[in-house]
Amino acid sequence: MKIGFIGLGIMGRPMALNLKAAGHDLIVPERSSLTAEIRAAAKVVATPRDVAAAAEVVILMVPDTPDVEAVLFGKDGAAEGLQKGSLVIDMSSISPIETKDYAKRVNEKGCDYLDAPVSGGEVGAKAATLTIMVGGPDAAFARAKPLFDLMGKNITHVGSEPGAGQVCKVANQIIVALNIQAVSEALVFASKAGADPAKVRQALMGGFASSRILEVHAERMLNGTFNPGFKIKLHQKDLNLALSSAKALSLSLPNTAVAQQMFSSCIAHGGAELDHSALILAIEGMAAHSIREKK
Repeated sequence: MKIGFIGLGIMGRPMALNLKAAGHDLIVPERSSLTAEIRAAAKVVATPRDVAAAAEVVILMVPDTPDVEAVLFGKDGAAEGLQKGSLVIDMSSISPIETKDYAKRVNEKGCDYLDAPVSGGEVGAKAATLTIMVGGPDAAFARAKPLFDLMGKNITHVGSEPGAGQVCKVANQIIVALNIQAVSEALVFASKAGADPAKVRQALMGGFASSRILEVHAERMLNGTFNPGFKIKLHQKDLNLALSSAKALSLSLPNTAVAQQMFSSCIAHGGAELDHSALILAIEGMAAHSIREKK
């Protein structure tokens, strides 16, 4: 199958390469940031419009809502090159509300649209073990499922309405952020109270508090290894989506708002590009105590 892939960053690059490894043809737009590996694996064309004109399926994996709009509907955007019957799969994490509009505009061109955001980070993208949350028509999902199987393991068709996948991803990001904040607070508390935070983590891993965040991100916190993974600025963006959507629904998300402010504090101190586990730096700052200090 000829697959156009737009958005070849930390996540998109390994996802695209997994599709190529399975025998699909890749078409990508020219960017100065394209790696030699991608250039060797894909046909490089000038614009997103040219990508869509050459592809049966167009996959997007870009950072934010305005980026999706620009790639699809901006000058030389993919929508200009879509062939009738093409399938657009947006695997970015963006606004559920805007997703409905984008799907309608693509449908008007005689094409299908799926929103299919992912969770699992760079590790999951490389290992093809991503969780993929999909919204859109049943037939389009069935068509895309073999491609999803090459990029992920836990694939759920959340609903047939556009935006259902994005709603699920926002819910995921709320849970992950609040877990990161909880683990950060627990480790800072334990350390300042005089306990070894590494031993506390080890003990908690055997109890009801055990989680993937405690397993993976607490280790990052203890070691101070905050290279992304998933950048703070992107998780903050996702929580902003949660809060703006909650406002539209007349819904209060108080703990989500606090986590968003913790990310904002990290960004204010130069941490936008760090892994989201670095939220602990904001908690440590308020405590005037680092869990990595030598006793």
